[in-house]
Amino acid sequence: MHSLKILLLGIGMQGKAALHDLVNSSNVSQIIAADRDIKLLEAYISDCGYVDKVICRYLDASNKANLERLFAEKPDVVIDLLPVPFMDDVAITAVKYNCHLVNTFYTSPKIRELSDEAKNKNITILPEFGLDPGIDLVLLGRALQYFDNVSVIKSYGAGIPEPEAIDNPLKYKVTWTFEGVLRAYHRTAYLIQSGQINEIKDTEIFNSENIHEVEIKGLGKLEAYPNGDSSKYLSLLGIDEKELKLMGRYTLRWPGHCAFWKALVDLHMLDDEPVKIEGISVDRKKFLAAVIEPHIRLADEERDIALVRIEVEGKKDGEEKRRIYQVIDYRDLETGLTAMSRTVGYTASIGAILIGTGKISKRGLLSPVRDIPYELFVDELKKRNIHVSEKFE
Repeated sequence: MHSLKILLLGIGMQGKAALHDLVNSSNVSQIIAADRDIKLLEAYISDCGYVDKVICRYLDASNKANLERLFAEKPDVVIDLLPVPFMDDVAITAVKYNCHLVNTFYTSPKIRELSDEAKNKNITILPEFGLDPGIDLVLLGRALQYFDNVSVIKSYGAGIPEPEAIDNPLKYKVTWTFEGVLRAYHRTAYLIQSGQINEIKDTEIFNSENIHEVEIKGLGKLEAYPNGDSSKYLSLLGIDEKELKLMGRYTLRWPGHCAFWKALVDLHMLDDEPVKIEGISVDRKKFLAAVIEPHIRLADEERDIALVRIEVEGKKDGEEKRRIYQVIDYRDLETGLTAMSRTVGYTASIGAILIGTGKISKRGLLSPVRDIPYELFVDELKKRNIHVSEKFE
């Protein structure tokens, strides 16, 4: 039995899930929960009955001295669930104070630079360890181990309402920030097709030729649109794009969602340029989010679905094979924690506990693709009622 001290930075939706998991871990004896709104945080800790295990601290992440005071309390592992702009400062401080670090963001150049120093100080930095990125990368790493040569890699992610909760024209409910969703609906995507990196313009990701359907057992048909830059995985995976017929990252939505947003994109509702209304400059996405979000929030008794799916095709011993790994999780109505916050927050918590207890002992900068023991991780997810399914063809 270990008695880990964990510093948890940021107690938003994902932070609440990580906190719940840490409080319920027999390996964790103390959690320092740090957030800007200290009064709200103290009330939450009291309401949840966490006071025996949790110390509340005020955090202004933009104040270096304030951040360093928290690290000076000598936590074993730090979980960073703050907004992305603070990621580098937190990592620099973690290495300075000899603390292991877990976060849920894509690795930054600055964090890559810290790898050697972290290794020399016997510190582990585990970024990209939430849902997407996170669970998806562990599953992808597992799939790739099997093949001699890979020709197709498809990665799918979704945060959608369960069918019973669909009661609006978008067939969508907010579990994150809707403005963030809208920004993802208007950004360039990159696919690898026939050995070449192809760009799909930000105004064309919802075009019908870029949409395909995926049949998910238990859910039925969902539509997939290209999202993000799949080419940045090439160096991570050690794959040459010329070997690939297809590599793509996609987001899944209920049918009809993409056509709705294509119409709004075509009407310039998501353009980056602000529009002037009676002399006032208005950000189109902020305006849309402010108008729509209050009407599409997930109600207390409704569940969201978080989904990641990895499909890999290639050759094994000269034969064409296909492997599919998938996680589908639903909101836990008992705790109120959404599927999205469970799959992100619990994963970060698992990473911190595995590092703190020595079950992950590699030092320096780690990648979920290569450095997370698959069976161990899947077993930890299962303990939290999050299940990985595997299909081999």
